[in-house]
Amino acid sequence: MLRACQLTKTFGGLSVLQEATIDFHPGEVHALMGENGAGKSTLMKMLAGLYPPDGGTIEWRGQPVRFDSPDDALSQGIAMVHQELMPIPDLNVAENLLLGMEPVNALGWVDRAELHRQARSWLKELNTDLDTHQPMRRLSVAQMQVVEIAKALARQADVILMDEPTAALSDHEVAALFKAITTLRRRGVAVVYTTHKMDEVFRVADRISVLRDGKWVGTKAAIEFSPDSLIAHMVGRELTQIFPPVTTTPGEVILEVRALTRAPAFRQISFTLRRGEVLGLAGLMGAGRTEVVSAIGGLAPATSGEICLRGTPTHVTCPADAIAAGIGMVTEDRKGLGIIPALSVEHNLTLAALPSFSRGPIIDAAAERSATQAATTDFAIKASSPHQAIRELSGGNQQKVLLARALLNRPAILILDEPTRGIDIGAKAEIYALIGRLSAQGTAVLLVSSELPEILSLTHRILVLRQGELAAELDPRQTNQEEILRHAMPR
Repeated sequence: MLRACQLTKTFGGLSVLQEATIDFHPGEVHALMGENGAGKSTLMKMLAGLYPPDGGTIEWRGQPVRFDSPDDALSQGIAMVHQELMPIPDLNVAENLLLGMEPVNALGWVDRAELHRQARSWLKELNTDLDTHQPMRRLSVAQMQVVEIAKALARQADVILMDEPTAALSDHEVAALFKAITTLRRRGVAVVYTTHKMDEVFRVADRISVLRDGKWVGTKAAIEFSPDSLIAHMVGRELTQIFPPVTTTPGEVILEVRALTRAPAFRQISFTLRRGEVLGLAGLMGAGRTEVVSAIGGLAPATSGEICLRGTPTHVTCPADAIAAGIGMVTEDRKGLGIIPALSVEHNLTLAALPSFSRGPIIDAAAERSATQAATTDFAIKASSPHQAIRELSGGNQQKVLLARALLNRPAILILDEPTRGIDIGAKAEIYALIGRLSAQGTAVLLVSSELPEILSLTHRILVLRQGELAAELDPRQTNQEEILRHAMPR
């Protein structure tokens, strides 16, 4: 049905895809796997008409085609559901779903009753009964994705490209999405799927194609891969130790949080963090984890309570206060609160430490360049040059830049909020190793993660939040995922 033939793409002199050839079949879920920067998203965006190929061709139903825009691809039956959803928040579900295809009456006005009838019909195809009069802003991310899939069906899509569709979903929402994908498969729709979550691949995929460093490595039926062999294909080596052993013994208390509150997000949160300790914050989405660490990092201060550093109460009202106090932070929202897309890798990396590279009001460009080169090497950041716009980097490499930036001030406390979300297994292993090294060097790490294996394997202690309150403190060596979830579930 759809075939990528020797597709090639280059950005800023850096080759991101080299002569990739892959077939996609009707009624099949075809997973594209690979590390960040392997070329998966680039390939999907060329198939969706977002990027023109620099070489090779796209074949559709046996004929070469050229897509100059997403509308060209849509007109042929190829739609894409992006990782960052872009609904029109103040329009309702029906208006979003049938945008540009609204039914009209004899007077040329939009037929509202028919609009909602058609929208309900398309949603029913995915076994969902969303209220089509709801504004999109009231929907969960999973519900928004279902609307996007229904929109693709309404446009008679025969191929739906899904880029990291579960990156921000709970387990319950993932199950609902997979149910929708099963429906698509039965309808004969080809689903092209990228994810960094290994368990998902083996739950949903019929075939898997692996890309590495912009090159096609191979395609096999999913049942022909094991998790270990798939990782080896992706990274080009065996990853024998994903999680480093927790061997350090925490030292003196460096951070004490007393009755921290910003209702309704969180209430009366109290805990300590010791030198060299990795403290995990677990909980369901909406439990208040991000809000708590955002208060400590100065992004959204608490309304009451105390933050004490080495026994001294400290006012943290903005990120600059946190940095001055020795607190570094990598936020959950990499694109919204982390990177500045239009700036270069160098300027993003040094942004929080400019006083270190300044002589009065003048930035020392040579010192800035030297620090960037050192960080690029230390963190294995893949960029064509320090001057490349950070928006052109893969998600994993953007995350490495943000980690390097947070550590440039040598913080005593490092807050990591979902540091491995949306990045590949190789980059995850590098971040896990970094956490282990920082702990051994005496840095206190406050780790928020929805990946329970991370929380259990990397931490000295686990705090479980439930509906904005501290529900439990657990020893990772004496607990399991089921117990964490039991404490995290609403009551």
